[in-house]
Amino acid sequence: MIKYKLSAAALFFLFVISLTAKAQNNKTGTFGIATVVLPGDSLHHWGGYAELQGRGDKVFNQYFYYETKTGISYDITKDFVALLGTGRYSTGDNLEHLTKGTEFRLWEQMTINQFLYRIKIEHRYRIEQRWVNGYYRNRFRYRLNMFIPLNNTRIDPKTWFISVFEEVFMNNKVPNFERNRISAALGYQFDKSINVQAGWLNQYNYTPAYAAAKNNIALMFMYRINRKNAVQREHMPSTAD
Repeated sequence: MIKYKLSAAALFFLFVISLTAKAQNNKTGTFGIATVVLPGDSLHHWGGYAELQGRGDKVFNQYFYYETKTGISYDITKDFVALLGTGRYSTGDNLEHLTKGTEFRLWEQMTINQFLYRIKIEHRYRIEQRWVNGYYRNRFRYRLNMFIPLNNTRIDPKTWFISVFEEVFMNNKVPNFERNRISAALGYQFDKSINVQAGWLNQYNYTPAYAAAKNNIALMFMYRINRKNAVQREHMPSTAD
């Protein structure tokens, strides 16, 4: 056990050093995400979440985008969770002048969880209805997210873990493909409520007019509300956004 903890700590410090090195590149941006989750359980099927997000064009600088989101979830079973969400998204030159774009969004989502010993797998399917500067658009997203605990077999309190995901964004107009995200992060579950993740996120955007990819440092904070008298079961940390 001590060996695993030391290995996890060493990995964390190496990870921080690598992030610092990336921060020297002005082409690297920032994703900052804070989420509060009320998960369901076998007694309380209804739940929900709220999230704030800000993005910077450079590392911890030139924030040009923010979003506020909330949603209501329903646990069909412990491994199948439906969610109805909504959010507002603003883009601009900086946080004081968010005038370039405003979006209102609704979405329907299904998350399917798999537990394969140490590896936790999350499949997320999302259908979005978007109003971007007054124009209506549809979008379809699929994300495959894997979590690997390092010093425990489960992601319990005081557990280091690795989170890796890839997400594909499609729409209903040719050429259909719109965006791809791939990420790798190191996380720590402090207790039953709080976990943090820090890592690398690459976002590739595509339109018929241009294609561009950007690396980002992603920092995530998640707080889980635990109900009194709830039936405790293992919850994956999940990944925000």
